[in-house]
Amino acid sequence: MKKIKDFIWPVIGLGAVVVSVYLLWHLLKGLSFADVKASLAAIPPHRYALAVLSTLVAYGALAWYDRIALLHLGVKGISWLFVSVCSFTTYALSHNIGASVFSGAVVRYRAYTSKGLSTAQVAVLVALCSFTFGLGTAFLGGLVLVLEPELLQRVASLLPPVLASPTTARLVGFGLLGFVALYVIGSILHFRPLHIRSFKIEYPRPNIMARQLVAAPLELLGAAGIIYFALPEVGNPGFLVVLAVFLASFSVALVSNAPGGIGVFELVFITAMPDLPKTDVLAAVLIFRLFYLLVPFALAIGVVLLFERGRLADALRSKAKSPATVPPPPVDGPGVTPDLRDVQGRDLKVRKAV
Repeated sequence: MKKIKDFIWPVIGLGAVVVSVYLLWHLLKGLSFADVKASLAAIPPHRYALAVLSTLVAYGALAWYDRIALLHLGVKGISWLFVSVCSFTTYALSHNIGASVFSGAVVRYRAYTSKGLSTAQVAVLVALCSFTFGLGTAFLGGLVLVLEPELLQRVASLLPPVLASPTTARLVGFGLLGFVALYVIGSILHFRPLHIRSFKIEYPRPNIMARQLVAAPLELLGAAGIIYFALPEVGNPGFLVVLAVFLASFSVALVSNAPGGIGVFELVFITAMPDLPKTDVLAAVLIFRLFYLLVPFALAIGVVLLFERGRLADALRSKAKSPATVPPPPVDGPGVTPDLRDVQGRDLKVRKAV
């Protein structure tokens, strides 16, 4: 059964990719590569620069996730540079490969154990970073659904009618904000851990909780900003709409377990932007994939190779410096050698032949 379960999520992810790509092909049928290329060329240079800046904000906030988790653990002495590189590498790989296949735990384990953290500490760090992301998604998603519940009408074709209803959307928004409020109150009042099935939420100190509520929304705002700045200014529905559509697309892509959310993210996002030309929306999504996923992925592979090469070099140097085992020197002259003990602890007296 365990082996079967190991294959379930990858199969679901690949199935989601196949179905999404098929639906996306029908959605974009009739578009040409020349049209998409023209849309990419039409993006002004300053908006490309703002999209790059948004990418840096997003990955800077992701590095803050790790820093917050280390503060929660009481770990000091690890430089911001090391934490930033580790976080960047972790998320660049997991965003592209898929969270269930490669959650980033392996990268963090290799990196942070080299700094003296135990396996249990790394596990807490990974869990807290994941929860911080979920907290930010719940907070921003709840705000959007409460303020603009009719935004779900944009993806009504992909949702059951009851979920696309503004009333239901607002109720879900209040529920998400209520969860965040409970977490805040629990942290301030030092509630006992909250148990949800086998999942246990340990309320952190208020200063940790406050950092989480800043870092997580900041990362999501930066990621959504990449697409917002890549969309044309004429007909742009506004940042709030782009943020809402991004949260829905990114969440569906994560739940689908598709590697990198490929196909799933594009399908939801393009469907939810009917007011803009499909070529312009597709171009913006391609910019997002390039800046947020593909370029970081290529850099992350290089970082992993350099890190593992350094670890291997350190191991070889340690082995070369370790003292060799040398047998005791012979005793000069006649007589008795010093007492030796065998493995059973008995005294042996070795006499030198004359």
